[in-house]
Amino acid sequence: MSRKTRETKANEQRIAAGHPCLALVRQPERRLKKPGREAIERAIAGGSLRISVMTVWEISQLDALGRIYLGAPIDELMEKALALPALQCLQLAPALIFDAHRLPGDFHRDPIDRLLVATARHHGLTLITEDCKILDSARQGYVRARSSSDKELLKP
Repeated sequence: MSRKTRETKANEQRIAAGHPCLALVRQPERRLKKPGREAIERAIAGGSLRISVMTVWEISQLDALGRIYLGAPIDELMEKALALPALQCLQLAPALIFDAHRLPGDFHRDPIDRLLVATARHHGLTLITEDCKILDSARQGYVRARSSSDKELLKP
């Protein structure tokens, strides 16, 4: 998600989602603000929603720890979600793993967040997140990221 240069309008509509994907499964009004929810719904409708395999792992981990309950076994829900033609699960490649260790600026140490940012940067995606450190990196121009409450997400 690099903001060094402005990418095309079409590329800006490609959305990478982390935990906000949970919002679309259950109680969206509590987990995701309207701009983020609408951006994800538009990305689904346009076939341009991307999710990192690490997000799948995080959701599974939260389920295993009992921190979330989605109303059905997590593996069944994720299989159904990942089978949707509008959703593409982005896999990790060695280059992404190496890039995660070379992020510019003063990025935090959370390895999952580093992988999510490296994935978004590599694929030219806008990351919807509430993580303050990722949003700070976005303000510094290192990644394209928006809070789910950012009204810029409402623009087509």
